Amino acid sequence: MRIGFNPAKENKEITIENYHRVIVPVYIPNFEGYFANLFDVFKLCLESLIITSHNKTRITIYNNNSHPTVKAYIDEKYNECELIDQVFHSKENLGKINAILAASKGNLEPLITITDADVLFKNGWQEAVEQTFINFPEAGMVSPVPSSKVYKMFTANNWYFGIFKGKLAFEKVEDPEAMHRFDVSLGNKELIYKPIHLEKYLVLTNKKNNAKAVMGCGHFVATLKREVFDKGSNCPAFIKIVGGVERVFIDTPNEKLGLLRIATKENYAYHMGNNTEEWMYDEFNKLKNNNTPVLFIGNEFVFQPISKIGQFLGTNFKLLLDKSKKTNLFLLNRLGLNAKNY
Repeated sequence: MRIGFNPAKENKEITIENYHRVIVPVYIPNFEGYFANLFDVFKLCLESLIITSHNKTRITIYNNNSHPTVKAYIDEKYNECELIDQVFHSKENLGKINAILAASKGNLEPLITITDADVLFKNGWQEAVEQTFINFPEAGMVSPVPSSKVYKMFTANNWYFGIFKGKLAFEKVEDPEAMHRFDVSLGNKELIYKPIHLEKYLVLTNKKNNAKAVMGCGHFVATLKREVFDKGSNCPAFIKIVGGVERVFIDTPNEKLGLLRIATKENYAYHMGNNTEEWMYDEFNKLKNNNTPVLFIGNEFVFQPISKIGQFLGTNFKLLLDKSKKTNLFLLNRLGLNAKNY
């Protein structure tokens, strides 16, 4: 039997003082083989995130059935760090996407950063990403890590914006060494970036304010407007990390909502992989604590998609590029790239 009146019912409205949520799924089941050094990588990731985030940020850690030692570390950081306000411990590994969906659906911040547990954050990443959203109100996804190979990956809206509202041109890569480090960190037999990819990337310019961003981005670390999760798929993911699951729950919703997919021109984070290297500690030691400014309130990050006509035109233009090598090559040349195999 219920006795008395629940006082929580008197305050129906939920207000938040923060506007940027960071979600970190982590899965380290043991310390053998592939996972032998991943705990040290995760520590660098989390510590760098804490140091470089402003005080209007809150962090969610989703533990996908990691080793008890990892669980204890997460709980320790939760107890000592104000920015970490949510920790979920699952007794089963539900996968990266379900961890992200569980955390994003239950939070109210207008910006949600999703990051793998092997990302090393640099000073200024948050300011640069948030400023990019302000410079490009139509953006739905912004990464602090530019890539020269994703300019045609779920970027139909970008092409429309670039042709009708902005400018498109290949420009010099600002930090080719960082891009090469990312390539090496993937551990592939062959590098994905050719020399030309380390020289130039395709840059989108907003004519209204002359702001610039790199076309396209990956999603090992990226910030999204929460509408991408709110208005995206309502189904759970039955695949953990392969089979294009990120496309269904992140890439496709962002594009279908009419939002841009871009990255900062400068590199503000590193992908570390599953092993630590000396340069990672060198970069970590450069970080300065509590110096990230809060430039915004949070209500500036409005949902502002391009029109349905713009989405239609952008989609069909990108289809033409994908189908016609001659058209693609002609366009690349017009945009300032003299290379047949880009």
